[in-house]
Amino acid sequence: MRAEIERLVEEIKQSVGLLRRHLDVEKSTARLAELNKLAEDPNLWNDPQKAQKLMQERTSLEDSLSGIGKVEQELEDDIGMIELGEAEGDDGVVAEAEAALKNLKKEVARRELEALLSGEADRFDSYLEVHAGAGGTESQDWAQMLLRMYTRWAETHGFKVEYLEESEGEEAGIKSATIQVSGHNAYGWLKTEAGVHRLVRISPFDSNARRHTSFSSVQVFPVIDDSIKIDIKESDVRTDTMRSGGAGGQHVNKTESAVRLTHIPTGVAVVCQAGRSQHKNRAQAWDMLRARLYEIELKKREEKAAADQAAKTDIGWGHQIRSYVLQPYQMVKDLRTGVQTSDTSGVLGGDLDEFMAATLAQRAFGTTAGDVEDVD
Repeated sequence: MRAEIERLVEEIKQSVGLLRRHLDVEKSTARLAELNKLAEDPNLWNDPQKAQKLMQERTSLEDSLSGIGKVEQELEDDIGMIELGEAEGDDGVVAEAEAALKNLKKEVARRELEALLSGEADRFDSYLEVHAGAGGTESQDWAQMLLRMYTRWAETHGFKVEYLEESEGEEAGIKSATIQVSGHNAYGWLKTEAGVHRLVRISPFDSNARRHTSFSSVQVFPVIDDSIKIDIKESDVRTDTMRSGGAGGQHVNKTESAVRLTHIPTGVAVVCQAGRSQHKNRAQAWDMLRARLYEIELKKREEKAAADQAAKTDIGWGHQIRSYVLQPYQMVKDLRTGVQTSDTSGVLGGDLDEFMAATLAQRAFGTTAGDVEDVD
């Protein structure tokens, strides 16, 4: 067997091993048997919400387990075809089997991504907030660039984007903004982007054309559905209303009343000004507040890594998860995984999948990039 084919086979075997480890095949098989038994209960649909959740879990497990088995069988068949073709000197058979192996590798890669998006809230839509750090106009412009980057990423993947709040900067950019990204696994992908983002460039606002370093933070939390119950005492929430005109942002309604809710015990605050009525904004703000508190509890239960908490640290040096250098050279580098690229325009245009996948893999499989040096 040629070295190239042997390497391809080994890569597929390693990927399958990671999939089996992540899924915990023995435990998942036992759980599937339990779900199948529960599905036979004639009283199951007396509670439609519970039944639907059970059936979704069963379908997901069935697909994952059968998928691994299918990949392993196809791998065995392709190896057998290659060995047979080599024994008979039939290059056509070998080439056909090699092409099948390459397609199989793509299938395994797809299943790896699906395995990485198996968290409790990954399937939900997502809220994403961008906040400018210290630095005035420079940081506010950077915050707007980040907002545009995530909007383009979402649109490229066929997700719907809705602007919920946007506060314009004094001269340029934005002080803050909140969007809702709707689509399958939106939160699962975007949760990897929470943290402080650092930009290094020649400032377009500096008449002396000096290099400036700017910071902005990104916070991400899931849009929870009715199956998630978060009880909040109304007495623990302070409600403020204000006109959403003025620096309200180009994407949001500027004439109706905005609503800010502050959860006093935690200090969590949310703002909504997109609706055409105070009633609608208030309802949306309560949904956002429940989602924020759920995300906090979710992180506690899952014992998130320190990098996942970066969004709650100071928006400044030493807390960044990624650096974007535009001058004197082009480089975007993730400081958690070590992934980097010189295609800065592509990244700022929404090409983030490589960074997201690497962070998901790091969390799901316990891999580490070691100490990653920042770029100047």
